[in-house]
Amino acid sequence: MPAPFEQQVTFVYASDTERSWRFYGETIGLELALDQGACRIYRVAGREGFLGVCRASAATPPPPDRAPRGVVLTLVTPDVDGWHALLKSRGVVFDAEPRHSERYNVYSCFFRDPDGYLLELQKFLAPEWPAPRR
Repeated sequence: MPAPFEQQVTFVYASDTERSWRFYGETIGLELALDQGACRIYRVAGREGFLGVCRASAATPPPPDRAPRGVVLTLVTPDVDGWHALLKSRGVVFDAEPRHSERYNVYSCFFRDPDGYLLELQKFLAPEWPAPRR
């Protein structure tokens, strides 16, 4: 069995990111954990729970499965390949094999739950990403 998940990120998509970033960062007062350019990830629960607010626009629309107002449940783990293998052996169908995203500097893969919600197994590769508490 792979190691337990260490962190969790929920991503939401905003049509006006500046407004949304001000809302989450200034109005609500969430601390910025990582700025990826098109996404800003805020701390919600210490070093374990995060909210990602990402750009969604007509010029650069997100993939259909991550459309505006869509939600991605991201499970952060240092062992994406281990979880991928385990879940695949249990019948989970993945969109693709785990791969590196140069845009976000993460290693990840996506799958859906029985109701069609999108889930992601992800490892952050950015050295500034906050490590979970041990």
